[in-house]
Amino acid sequence: MHELSITQNILDIALKQAPNGGTKIKKISLKIGEFTFVDPECVRFYFEQISKDTIASDAALDIEKLPLRVKCSACEKENPLLKADEFICPDCKSNKVEITSGRELFVESIDIE
Repeated sequence: MHELSITQNILDIALKQAPNGGTKIKKISLKIGEFTFVDPECVRFYFEQISKDTIASDAALDIEKLPLRVKCSACEKENPLLKADEFICPDCKSNKVEITSGRELFVESIDIE
């Protein structure tokens, strides 16, 4: 259910970026990290519902899902995690890892007509 409030924030950001005067928002590009547990299909569904009767009503959502990646302080390698619930370096099996990607959630760009 947190996708609804996230989607509302995305729409609010897009509408604030559009200049006054009845322009049209054509596309919104998003980056969503795997570790946010945000479902892109839920975002699409909610966006379609809440953008009705706005200048973003027909906007396409371009969503890039970013993998969960970690950097190991033992072997200093950066890798995607093999299992999202196991924070262990895939190379050396150390548990001394730091998340470097996968927590992102942001609007990358907005195409306005």
